[in-house]
Amino acid sequence: MSTKAFASQADLVEKKVSFDKLSDHAYAYTAEGDPNTGIVVGDDAVMVIDTQATPVMAADVIRRIREVTAKPIKYVVLSHYHAVRVLGASAYRPEQIIASQDTYDLIVERGEADKASEIGRFPRLFNAVESVPPGMTWPTITFTGRMTVWLGKLEVQLLQLGRGHTKGDTVAWLPQQKILFSGDLVEFDATPYAGDAYFRDWPQTLDNVAALAPLALVPGRGAALKGEAQVAQGLRGTASFIADVRASVEAGVAAGLDLNAVYKSTVAALKPKYGHWVIFDHCMPFDVTRCHDEMTGHADPRIWTADRDRQMWEALEG
Repeated sequence: MSTKAFASQADLVEKKVSFDKLSDHAYAYTAEGDPNTGIVVGDDAVMVIDTQATPVMAADVIRRIREVTAKPIKYVVLSHYHAVRVLGASAYRPEQIIASQDTYDLIVERGEADKASEIGRFPRLFNAVESVPPGMTWPTITFTGRMTVWLGKLEVQLLQLGRGHTKGDTVAWLPQQKILFSGDLVEFDATPYAGDAYFRDWPQTLDNVAALAPLALVPGRGAALKGEAQVAQGLRGTASFIADVRASVEAGVAAGLDLNAVYKSTVAALKPKYGHWVIFDHCMPFDVTRCHDEMTGHADPRIWTADRDRQMWEALEG
C-alpha cells in the first residue's frame, strides 16, 4: 500500500473563495490554491476564462458574476484542456467556447483519458461530478497563435506565447489595462502541475509572458497578483520551480539513476523550498515522471490514464 494517500484524495477541506476586482472590466475568482477562473466584463458581454470542474461548481462563479453585471456570458475561453478547468462549461450556456487548435487536438487525443484520470485524483474538486454532461467540453472556435475578441470597445487578445504547462496553453490579455489571465503557465504559492509539460520550453514562455509587462495577473492557482512586484514574484516562483525540477532530474539521469531514485532525490532537494506550496505532494510524482520522460527521449507527454496514475504512484510512493 502507498504511504501517502493517492494524489489529492486526502484533500477534503473546503477552501475560502475570493472574488477580486482588478478593474471595471476584470475579476478573479480564486480559492486558496484551488483552480482559478477569470472574468472579463466588456461593454456588451462577459467572457469567462476557465470554467471550474463541474456545472454545480460553475454556478458559484455565475452567482458572483451576477453580483456585478447582468450582461450575457457570451464567451468561455479554455486556457488549456485539463478536465478540472473545462468540465463546468455547460453551466454558462455560452454562445462560443474558444480554445487553441493545439488544445482541441489534445482533447481529441486524450480528453477521455484525462477526464477519468483527474476525477480520480481530485474528489473534492469534482463536487457534484454527476452534473457534468457526458463526453467532452468541445471548443466551437479554435485559433492558432493569436485571436482578438472585442467586447464592445474592450479588446481581449488570446495568445499562445509558447508551450509550458501543455502544448495548447493560451493566455487572455487585456492590452488596454495590462491585465493578464495566464492559466496554469503561472502559479502563485501553488505547485505547478507538469505532468503534461514541456520543461525545455516553459522558461522561454514565461519570459514571453513577462515581456507583456502585466500590471495584474490572474494565475492558474493562487491569489490574484496586483502590481509589478507581485507579478514578478509569481513569474519568478514558477520559473524557479520548473528550473529546479529539471536540474535535479537532469543530474539524476546523467548519473545513471533510475526514475525511483531520481524522484526521491528531487523531492528531497525541492521540499525545503517548495514543500509548503499547495498540492506539492500531489504534483511531484507526475512532474518528475514527465521531466524524466522528456530528458530520456519522450519529446511529447505520454497520456495519463487512471490506471497509469495508480501504477506510477505505487512505484514512486509505495
